Amino acid sequence: MKAKLLLLLFCLCTVCAIGQESLCRKCQKAVSKCVCNKKQPAPKPKSKAKQTAKPQPRKQTASYSNHVLRVGNVVYNMKRVEGGTFTMGATAEMSEPFDDEKPTHQVTLSSYSIGETEVTQALWQAVMGSNPSSFKGDNLPVERVSWDDCQIFINKLNNLTGQRFRLPTEAEWEFAARGGNRSNHTQYSGSSSLDEVAWYDGNSNRKTHPVKTKKPNELGLYDMSGNVWEWCQDRYGSYSSSSQSNPTGPSSGSRRVYRGGSWSRTAGDCRSSSRLYYAPDGRNYSLGLRLALSE
Repeated sequence: MKAKLLLLLFCLCTVCAIGQESLCRKCQKAVSKCVCNKKQPAPKPKSKAKQTAKPQPRKQTASYSNHVLRVGNVVYNMKRVEGGTFTMGATAEMSEPFDDEKPTHQVTLSSYSIGETEVTQALWQAVMGSNPSSFKGDNLPVERVSWDDCQIFINKLNNLTGQRFRLPTEAEWEFAARGGNRSNHTQYSGSSSLDEVAWYDGNSNRKTHPVKTKKPNELGLYDMSGNVWEWCQDRYGSYSSSSQSNPTGPSSGSRRVYRGGSWSRTAGDCRSSSRLYYAPDGRNYSLGLRLALSE
């Protein structure tokens, strides 16, 4: 009897063991429900965010026709100067001239064009994309530009327009300042009364002023005396008494000429024959430029 009971108990345990599903050692779930050993599907690659192309800067448009230069919305006028012969240097109307304005000498020039005004900050900004000036304002003359800076500006302007703009020669600058063939032989450009035509240390309030706010000279040119000094193309050198035709200055030397006086200088520096010089990489908050163009 005891043996039968033991046999029956063994059979029941075997049936239970057979009917009970084993567990996974990792997740302790029934093997039929375990996913530990099943191959996981590869994750879907993340889609790359679409990159928006950066807008390209618009190329500045420029043109030159009938003595009018346009760069974008900026307009700059040029004035034709008919060629002629004049006496350059310390002529009789020049009060207390400096030694480097002597000796006077005859100069003959071919016709050319020159800027009605000094180059404005608006024009410089339109060509260069930046404005180095100390005194800010679109219609103020650009300043703090070196002779070297001016060459870069002019090269860019010429690439935009297909023209050959340049700085005026020292002789071209003085002939234009004196009024060309229409000259009234005044000490300053357009008048013997400096306050009529120029911003200088006596009336400027220690700053530049918008171009074309004083009286023009005989050729319709503004601020040839005062406001800012203006770079010329020439190297600086001593004068000769010999007559010259279309002179371009010394062939060697490290200094470049600038002309016209400025808001920070005395009346004597604003005379049409007064001249100064500076290193070509020099910058000053009273030094700018005016454009010229050969015919």
